[in-house]
Amino acid sequence: MPQIDQSKVSRWDQHGREHVVRVRKAGVQRTIECDTCGWRKGAQFLPWLKAAEHLAEAHQATVDPSGGPAGR
Repeated sequence: MPQIDQSKVSRWDQHGREHVVRVRKAGVQRTIECDTCGWRKGAQFLPWLKAAEHLAEAHQATVDPSGGPAGR
């Protein structure tokens, strides 16, 4: 049975709402899924970057709650 790992990318929009895209890994496959709109995509390379891009483009959510630069 393949091991499943999960992480998330969070960003806040200009209204202070948090948006989250989860990155799931099962074997070599990675899937990214937005909790806000349900958007899903397979991403073999750079899934966290693609998640941050989705948040910025679809939800204008660019503020990184960890205090680091957006898109990190």
